Amino acid sequence: MKLTYKHTLFTCYLAYIVQAIVNNLTPLLYVTFRESLGISVPQITLLISVNFVTQIAVDLSSAVFVDRIGYRASALLATALAGIGLVSLGLLPMILPDAFAAVLLATVLMAIGGGLIEVVISPTVEALPGDAKAAAMSLLHSFYSWGQAGVILLSTLYFFTVGVESWPLLACLWAIVPFVCTVLFTAVPIATLCEEEKSLSFPALAKTGFFFPMLLIMVCAGASELGMAQWASYYAEISLGVNKTLGDLLGPCAFALFMGVGRLFFGMKGQKLNLEKWIIGSFMLCTFSYLLTALSPIPLLSLFGCALCGLSIALLWPGTYSLGAKWIPYGGTLMFALFAFGGDVGCTVGPGTIALFSDAVDNGFLRSFFAGFLSGEIGMKAGMLINALIPAIGAVTTLILIWKMKKKQSSLTK
Repeated sequence: MKLTYKHTLFTCYLAYIVQAIVNNLTPLLYVTFRESLGISVPQITLLISVNFVTQIAVDLSSAVFVDRIGYRASALLATALAGIGLVSLGLLPMILPDAFAAVLLATVLMAIGGGLIEVVISPTVEALPGDAKAAAMSLLHSFYSWGQAGVILLSTLYFFTVGVESWPLLACLWAIVPFVCTVLFTAVPIATLCEEEKSLSFPALAKTGFFFPMLLIMVCAGASELGMAQWASYYAEISLGVNKTLGDLLGPCAFALFMGVGRLFFGMKGQKLNLEKWIIGSFMLCTFSYLLTALSPIPLLSLFGCALCGLSIALLWPGTYSLGAKWIPYGGTLMFALFAFGGDVGCTVGPGTIALFSDAVDNGFLRSFFAGFLSGEIGMKAGMLINALIPAIGAVTTLILIWKMKKKQSSLTK
């Protein structure tokens, strides 16, 4: 059978499921790591930090080597490392004398694989023949959402039926997906976004006038998404008093499903929609969802705000990628790598902002201020409330960019 670009697109979809696996499996095991491997909370915090730093390093360094070794080699490396990382997560803690070192090594391998997937797969899809780029990009990112929901649902089912003590086998089973993806990338046709000599350098990107504002939009997109995704499970527990399993399903799983539905919708209808206006509307809806989550006196309505946030951020990350390709047509792999960098920075800024203000309010600082209009667990609600400023900044920045684009187009027609 002759493989076509449709098979390439399918393989890219599968690669985003791989990214969802490596990003969302380990957090489900943090309590297990502490109880069965003796890994302390500070060590778990270090795992999270190492994962972030590794992905940032991959974002920056891949801008140099991806174009040189090619999209195919980069995709093969990314998916293979993700698979090796998952197998290492399942086997090394049982083999090495230091369980924390084993999990840390597996985390680094998965972070390299996941970070490289983020950098190389989006330009691979953008380079495929066809006109509906924004729709294809949104549909691509929807598979991350389905993968995230699938990891939570299937892993929860596995823990319930087989037992959480058998988590090493689960990690090895999940490794099948990236290894299948690696095999597919050896055979499918790969297109190139643009010739290396035509790609803009960093100084040229900076001079476009659009790059840095779009980088800020990526930061806002990542912060808006991960701020809610990171804390949705905890928020579900403290709002409804449900157990951990049900909290995961009502919190991050509902968030992921709403996000997937939004990306699927835009993937089907995106070519008919005004991308710029939808990004602004998405940021505004995201701001509302954070306000609803923080200010609603009804716990169930607050939880609906968490899920609504998943719908509101569905377009932001893939939409900004497509907007960058539209407004900076020769940005090339460097632009996508730096966009991934901005998104990953936001993925730390959002959860960090919520944690910072939640801790500050719980420990007395500003507590009396927020107690005037928040009830119950005001620390977390205060963090959600402050985080609502981030998507608002994204909406304003997008408006400024549209104004700059119209001004540029007006000057060219004169």
